[in-house]
Formats: sequence, C-alpha cells, structure tokens
Amino acid sequence: MRFNILDFGAAGDGVTDDTPAVRAAMEAARDEAGDSTVLFPGGRTYRTGYVRVYSHTEVRLEEGSLWKAADSFDAFLPEGGHFAYAWRDVPSYASCDYTGGPPLKFIHALDAESISFTGAGAIDGNEKIFYGEITGDHIEGLFYPRMPLLYTENVQGFAMRGVTLQHSAFWTVHLVGCRGVRIDGITISNNLCMANCDGIDPDACRDVTITHCRITSADDCIVLKTTQAAAQYGPCRNIRVSDCELTSKSAAFKIGSESEALFTDIDVGRCVIRGTNRAISLQLRDRGSIENARFHHLQIDTHLCDPKGWWGKAEPVAITANRRYPDTEIGHIRNVSFENIAAEAEGGILIVGDALAQNIDGIRFRDCSFRLRRATDWPVGTLDIRPGVGDTLQRRPLRHVTVEHAQNVRWEGVTFSEDEAMGALMEKSE
Repeated sequence: MRFNILDFGAAGDGVTDDTPAVRAAMEAARDEAGDSTVLFPGGRTYRTGYVRVYSHTEVRLEEGSLWKAADSFDAFLPEGGHFAYAWRDVPSYASCDYTGGPPLKFIHALDAESISFTGAGAIDGNEKIFYGEITGDHIEGLFYPRMPLLYTENVQGFAMRGVTLQHSAFWTVHLVGCRGVRIDGITISNNLCMANCDGIDPDACRDVTITHCRITSADDCIVLKTTQAAAQYGPCRNIRVSDCELTSKSAAFKIGSESEALFTDIDVGRCVIRGTNRAISLQLRDRGSIENARFHHLQIDTHLCDPKGWWGKAEPVAITANRRYPDTEIGHIRNVSFENIAAEAEGGILIVGDALAQNIDGIRFRDCSFRLRRATDWPVGTLDIRPGVGDTLQRRPLRHVTVEHAQNVRWEGVTFSEDEAMGALMEKSE
C-alpha cells in the first residue's frame, strides 16, 4: 500500500509545519497489514519536527524532494514540552562523553523490523539552529549531545539506498542494536566545520554492510561504537564496508572511542580516503576490545587540520588503546591486518598501547606503501592520543612509525618514503 503525504495534508512549501501530515501517513502505514510505502513527492520541501517510522515501512523520497528539520528545538521532543539546554563551557573536542539516548530526535525508529529509506531525494538536519561558538574552521555546538538526523534502535532489517543526508549537527545515522543493516549508494554531505557531525555510527550492531557511499563529514565518516547505553545489545559484530569515498577532518573510519563491548569480524576494503585528518583510527578507551579486523585495498590521502579543534595528526593508521580515566578497565586490540594500502600522508603511523596492560598484540602490515609529504603549514611531529589520561598531546620527532606498548607488529613488503620537505623536518627533529 502506498501513502502519499500530500493526501494527509502536507503542504510541501518549505514553510508550513508538515509534522501532523507526515506522522499521520506513518501511522497509516503502521496500521496497514503487510509492507507499505510512505511517499514524499518530488519538487517540494517538507518541514517537520519529530517523526517516528514503524515496521514494514519504506520511506520513499522522490527526486527533488527535501525533508527538512524544523527551526524549533521543542519540535524534536518525542513527548512534547519545552527543551532547555546549558551552554557548554568545555568544547566537545576536549570532553565529549556520550551516554546515549539524545533528548532530541528528528527521524526515529524503535523496536521495529523491515524499515527502509529509498529514492533520490534528500533529508536535511538544519544544522544552523545548533551553532555555538565559531572559531576558524571549527563550529562548536550549543550543547552535547545534539540531535541525530536519524536515530534507530533495535531494528531488524534496516536499509538505505540512494538518498542524500545533509547538514546534520550531530551523528547523522545512529544505529543502536540493529541487525541486518544494508546501506548502499547513499550520500552524506555535512559541514566540514561542524563538530561531532559523524556520518554513520553502528552502535552495538551486527551484520552491517555499507557499500558505494560518499561521505563528507567534519567528524568521523563511519565509526563503530559500543556505548554503555547500548550494552544490552552486546558486541559490534560482522561489519563490512567497501567501495566508499570518505572525507573528514577527523577519521575516515574509526572504531571507538566509546568501546564498552567487543568489536569483531570487521572488513574494510576498496575505499578511497582523501583530504582527511586521520584515515583509519582504532581508538580503544574503555573495557571493550577490538579483534579480527582487516583493512585492505585502500587509497589514502591525509593532511593536517587545525590542531585545536580536531583530533588526529594526519596519520594514515592510528591504533591507540589507553584508559579514558585512571580507574578505567581497559580492553585489548588483537589480530588486525592492513594489506595493499597506498598512502600519502602528512603524519606517520601511530601504534600506542597502555603501559601497564601492554594490550596491543598482533598487528600486521603487508604489501603497503606509505609516503610522507608536506601538504599544509601546520606543525608536524606531535603524538595525539586524545582522549584519555596523562599527556595526550606530546611533541615528538617526526617519523614514519611510532610503536609503544605493543607486541608482534609485523611488516611484510612495506615501503616508506618522504618528499624533500618532510625529509628536512625529520632530520631537524632527530
């Protein structure tokens, strides 16, 4: 059955509040036996607040349609009411602990099955209403956590195909405890200055495939998490990422930093990473562990960004496993391989474990080439292991590889080189 939101009273003029019409169409689809489609006709802009999507529903966005978030924070409270926030004195790049369950939600699915978003239309998170302080190339948000564009929890069988997601002020697609996820050929286009606007965040999910996507996001493009709030859903398991183009001022692909449960059986291949501050980041900070991950056939180009606002120092690979707090029970990283990687970077490979736990073991690089080349005027030669305890930003000599508190790091058929500018900096630092 197809439900056209215009038939439920949507104006689609970009001004009228279409929330009641869109909600009514979603509820009609919910009440229909079998699979249903909720249609957003093309050539129109639909403004809404909070909307929930239910089981056995395809949300079809025709070409030229735009589903845009409203201008009022109150519109995104699922139970209604008034939203009050306090300005953050500490910027999110210094403190961004997230316990899950953001108070504001735009598009929401909960305890459902068989939900999909398809078509050539777009969904817009209206990021500007969340702006806080703007400094240089960094926009701080008014509060933390802000509103995800799409928040799905405990959904079995979730798919996205073809759609464009844009201007999110927080995690664009936050998948919590979902199983059987297929995301294919979508575009995520976020502001490269907006803090915390991750692309896709599978959190305690399993059986996830992400392919042929193009993601531009100031924060991490694809990031696996196991947050404390999602502990009931267990590990993040069986994740496949391939044939994607990723650009970020943080990490293109990351695991962590929220890492309360196991990450395992992860395969990332045939991706192009360009213009990014950190390419691959395994960032363990909690009691969870990372095991059995493979990264292969990657083209990597990294360059430094403003060191104040963004984690990372243009590393093609950064593997860090240090405690979030002094009393944190820290996990381990084991059995991770990097194969057939060609990288041009403004920083070297970083592998740093916990001094007491010695918790990194079995890292292998095979048939890779890493070339240091100068791309910006930002200072080089800093070890960046934020967040965590102790001295998380340390001036160090510029080198191709830094390894500390790690065992069985192997190199097979790996070459290192540097351009003249970087070679001169390496000589001066030693």
